[in-house]
Amino acid sequence: MNDSAAPSSPLTGVRAVMESAVVVIVADAHRTVTCWSNGARALLGFTTADVIGRPLDALLSADGTAFRHYRGVRVDASPLVFPLILEGRQAGYLLTVAHEADSHPPDDDQLLTWAFYENPIAIGVTDLDGRLLCSNQAMSRAAGSSEAELRGQNVTEFLTGPGFSEITRQLLRVAETGVPETVEAFVRSPGEPRAHAWAIDTFPLTDEYDRTHAVATCIYDYSEQHGSRKRMALINEARAHLGMSLDVWGTARELAEVVVPRFADAVAVDLLGEVLGGELPNSVPVGPLTLRRTVFLPHSGTPFGHLSPGELIVHPASSPVASCLRSGRPELHTLADRKVADWFEKNPAEAERLRRDGVHSLIAVPIHARGTPLGAMLLLRNAHTPEHFTSDDLAVGLDLASRAAVCLDNARRFLHERGIALGLQEALLPHLPGLHPAVETAARYQPASGDTETGGDWFDVIPLPGARVGLVVGDVVGHGITAAATMGRLRTAVRTLADIDLPPEELLTHLDDIVSHTADTDETPASELGEIPSDVGATCLYAVYDPVAGVCTLARAGHLPPILVRPDGTAHLVDVPAGPPLGLSSLPFESTEISVPEGSVLALFTDGLVATRDEDIDTRRSSSALSTSTWRTSTTASPNSSPCAPPFGGLGSRLTTRPSRARPPPSAESSTVRLLTEAGATRRALIQDFLNSGILVSSEGADCCH
Repeated sequence: MNDSAAPSSPLTGVRAVMESAVVVIVADAHRTVTCWSNGARALLGFTTADVIGRPLDALLSADGTAFRHYRGVRVDASPLVFPLILEGRQAGYLLTVAHEADSHPPDDDQLLTWAFYENPIAIGVTDLDGRLLCSNQAMSRAAGSSEAELRGQNVTEFLTGPGFSEITRQLLRVAETGVPETVEAFVRSPGEPRAHAWAIDTFPLTDEYDRTHAVATCIYDYSEQHGSRKRMALINEARAHLGMSLDVWGTARELAEVVVPRFADAVAVDLLGEVLGGELPNSVPVGPLTLRRTVFLPHSGTPFGHLSPGELIVHPASSPVASCLRSGRPELHTLADRKVADWFEKNPAEAERLRRDGVHSLIAVPIHARGTPLGAMLLLRNAHTPEHFTSDDLAVGLDLASRAAVCLDNARRFLHERGIALGLQEALLPHLPGLHPAVETAARYQPASGDTETGGDWFDVIPLPGARVGLVVGDVVGHGITAAATMGRLRTAVRTLADIDLPPEELLTHLDDIVSHTADTDETPASELGEIPSDVGATCLYAVYDPVAGVCTLARAGHLPPILVRPDGTAHLVDVPAGPPLGLSSLPFESTEISVPEGSVLALFTDGLVATRDEDIDTRRSSSALSTSTWRTSTTASPNSSPCAPPFGGLGSRLTTRPSRARPPPSAESSTVRLLTEAGATRRALIQDFLNSGILVSSEGADCCH
């Protein structure tokens, strides 16, 4: 390399040379490359990343009189070297190649060569035995070695990893069959901090006679597209998975199950206390923020030891959770961020937990629904996922939280409305069956739990003249506040009609007229709202027990018949003529009269007692659920039996009045009245056990049983 005379300044003569140069290379005083122009890249094939920091001599021929190409061949172009002088000292070198006045446009072969070596897709050509013949710069970067070092090696010798192990076999198959193949691999290249997604295309290089002479492999890094596809799949799964229940705790759990382990190594969902009570939260308070930990889900096998669900968490005002909930914007942090350090300073216990768990990055996302803050979601990654959260992950976290917020708010509103309906239903039902000299009555009311709406099932015990008693049970179509209000309206109507001492079939006829007229005169018909009026289609069973005659007269409107358990323990369904549900027909109702011996148990109930989501009513009626042995067991069950135990298991609100046991009225003429005898005391004990046992439960709607 020949130096020209040193100019007096680093820039002296440089501008004139730059204007006539197609190659500009700058090296420091130690002859290390510090600047690389596009012209240098076009001429020599090296990218900026390939040469910056490398010795200048590595770019020159052995004698220093010419440049060396990326492929190792000599470039027929002599460099001009200009020392750079700064403050009287040599600070570096400037190398250029002057334009040739008679230069010609590149030919096709040269253009194809440039296209091959400068292609951003890694390309390699192998022989029919799988050994590398040549490769471009992108392949060298992926392998971490120069083309000269790679030449003659098998592909799997410089591209290691489980995803690349199939390449050699793929190359040999393509060489043999001549059929191109494509595979995908997710592996980490040498020198890369994280794994990449690779698309590997292999195809034969053939002549005009279709003979294969070599095999080319193109390896394309599509990590960005792969990440976008994964994020979109996660969002789609959240769309399908969230909102499966109308329970706040359950919805938070669904969100956590979507996030872990596909997106985060652990997730915490903290909600405002009002949300868990069904109330609408106010604005977020200033200062430390107290939230209820609704769910904390770590990836299995990770050492997370955070607080358990249900505990109160106090987030300092400087914490990412409190900050994001106030601002309404998600936050992305690493543990080295200043804001996280301030948070740790005010909450050393949380800092110790996060450091012990190996957390390296986190995302705090507010959960807002319809402009109302509900809580926040904290996403964590530790050593199980070495990659830190990115800005793309921040957008995904916000999307997930937004979808979950709507479902959480729906669950909160359902909880609020269910509480109103439950309170209304409890207020409209009789609190305790009144004492009656002719019958002993027992009732059980158990409302729905979880995400099941309160139904419109109801019952009543009505004293009648002549020591008689009216027993009624009904079921209103629908659920919620409307059903509870309709239930109260029907119960009031039945009591009014019973006061004028109508027989059961006439009472149901008048009740049917009331329902029909109400539906016809409603100022805002439910049909216009796309709904069926809740009183239309309601069912009802009305029974009048006469203790003097020892008989019971019954009629029903679309309701299930009652069960009669005789003193000897035998049980059977009472054959009551079936009438249409209320408000659906003008057909007459018929009654039946049965004999009820002293000590018998008459049980009235709603369809929820025998209908489940898995079986219809007819199946349950024909099964052992209503058999003699079942009811014999029920009346002698232990008081400690579970309310959800057999014979009638299921889900839904439970409204159960226990069987009514017949006994004669107190009369001087009656020789069978012995209320204090041992037998009478035993029967009362059985009824009390039956009431405490909780055996009769339901599956849909409220259950009612007399």
